[in-house]
Amino acid sequence: MASFKTYLSESYNELVHKVSWPTWKELQSSAIIVLVAALLIALLVFLMDFVFGVHNMNNNSFWKGILGFIYKFMGQ
Repeated sequence: MASFKTYLSESYNELVHKVSWPTWKELQSSAIIVLVAALLIALLVFLMDFVFGVHNMNNNSFWKGILGFIYKFMGQ
């Protein structure tokens, strides 16, 4: 039990005195960067899904994507 108490004491000391926490402004700019990156990745995944059209293979939609075109061209 003493080692656990030592662990908690040393953890608290490190978090309070040794860790450099970001300022509110740095935290906001990092959050904006993460948000923009997440939106760009989501857009990229959406565009890939739309272009390749894998989700439209079983219905009779007009656009079946590149894979649908290749499958139709090959007669499958």
